[in-house]
Amino acid sequence: MKKYGFAFLIGVLLLAGCQQNTDQTPCDPTPVSIKAPQAEVAALKQYIDSNRIAATADERGFYYVIHAPGAGAKPTVCSNVTVNYKGQLTNGEEFDSGNQVSFGLNQLIFGWQEGIPLIAPGGSITLYLPPTLAYGAQAQPGIPANSILVFKIDLIRIN
Repeated sequence: MKKYGFAFLIGVLLLAGCQQNTDQTPCDPTPVSIKAPQAEVAALKQYIDSNRIAATADERGFYYVIHAPGAGAKPTVCSNVTVNYKGQLTNGEEFDSGNQVSFGLNQLIFGWQEGIPLIAPGGSITLYLPPTLAYGAQAQPGIPANSILVFKIDLIRIN
């Protein structure tokens, strides 16, 4: 991982919408229903349009490009997955990356909880996330507050 990788991973785990499930309560498989505010969606659309990115808009306010759909069952928010990923700011600056990293989806930022289930193992997706579905107004190491984030994610497997 890059120099901020460890701090980023800790931030992902601590700032996500759900706590790690240590009390053995079953995970609620209900899909995330957070929607980005219109101003964030408009700013993200402007970025997508000005960079001529052929991305699909999701009703929750993020955009995505599926490079490969993968095969088999898709993960749910309750799944533990192994991924390769790279995170960038819209200026192209990489703030984190990882290979063969495993996470419980319910422990991650909302954009990952919503975006990763769009593909199956072996799939690849790029997520364009507005701040509300990423870190919002909370700055992270290498990530300014209220940043639009771009994640290239390869779903290796559902664990």
